[in-house]
Amino acid sequence: MDIYIPAPEHYNDMPYRRTGASGLQLPALSLGLWHNFGDTAPFETQRAVLRRAFDLGVTHFDLANNYGPPYGSAEQNFGRHMAADFRPFRDEMIISSKAGYDMWPGPYGDGGSRKYLLASLDQSLNRMGLDYVDIFYSHRFDPDTPLEETMGALHTAVQSGRALYAGVSNYSPAQTKRAAQILADLGTPLLIHQPSYSMFNRHVELPDAGATEGSDLTGKSLLETVDELGVGMICFSPLAQGLLTNRYLDGSVPSDSRAAVGHFLKADKISDTYLTRARALNEIAGSRGQTLAQLALSWILRDDRVTSVLVGASSVAQLEDSLKATTAAPLSASEIEAIEEFAIDGTAR
Repeated sequence: MDIYIPAPEHYNDMPYRRTGASGLQLPALSLGLWHNFGDTAPFETQRAVLRRAFDLGVTHFDLANNYGPPYGSAEQNFGRHMAADFRPFRDEMIISSKAGYDMWPGPYGDGGSRKYLLASLDQSLNRMGLDYVDIFYSHRFDPDTPLEETMGALHTAVQSGRALYAGVSNYSPAQTKRAAQILADLGTPLLIHQPSYSMFNRHVELPDAGATEGSDLTGKSLLETVDELGVGMICFSPLAQGLLTNRYLDGSVPSDSRAAVGHFLKADKISDTYLTRARALNEIAGSRGQTLAQLALSWILRDDRVTSVLVGASSVAQLEDSLKATTAAPLSASEIEAIEEFAIDGTAR
């Protein structure tokens, strides 16, 4: 039997960042299991990526109830890897899951109700074979459920020992502040927020358009809000669904690419405007000895309000390429200024 033994130096090179005002540290890059750990991905490839990630200091693995495909399969497969390889190292790992988007049919398999969130958490723990997750997120704000109910469910998850920390994802600055207030009143701090963020998707830097005029959130961004609250931030889609890689720089759409499939990224995003900006950013990356993807990760990590960045990986080579961003020289002021001309919010999402 192939028994996994982590590399002896697996903590040597990865930088770790404190999560807001908490005592929890996360690796600068964490592994997201969104696309590449469902039943459509080779199990042995999954194993190789997970093992290599842990060998290189990636201690945080991020899932959600409906990651796959099919829904639930990423957690189920991760549970198989945990049982085979990582059970002895559970206390060296941060494992997160989320609920909030559609998971099963009917009125109790979606949204932010107490019924859905706690039932989903129990199902997630069962699929992964875990007693607890380290972080449990409300995956999205639900306008049809009182925020007190949603946050009360997160509080129960923590108080019952099924989760160690509470998080939110895809919440606006105002929603985040209110969520943090409710949780604080209950006695469970809000640990972390998980938004999308990339050179082409800079909404976390923008003023909260939904803040009430005259409120203390008027004009404040999500980055400013989490900083004031002492909440961490972990960012997903840092490569803009592949637009911030070399995949499309020649103007073509490979048949096996996300743009060709058209589910999360449409082929019409490969426009002349996109190509002009992406190619310019690629030149800046090349001047630093980086790939475009590595530059995109370094750019997010330039801000110390960001705790960690989630990367996906369909192969060990792709994982290793992304992790090189953690050892690159920090971006200089002149490089950041040069990037600013081409890192335009709304270019692609």
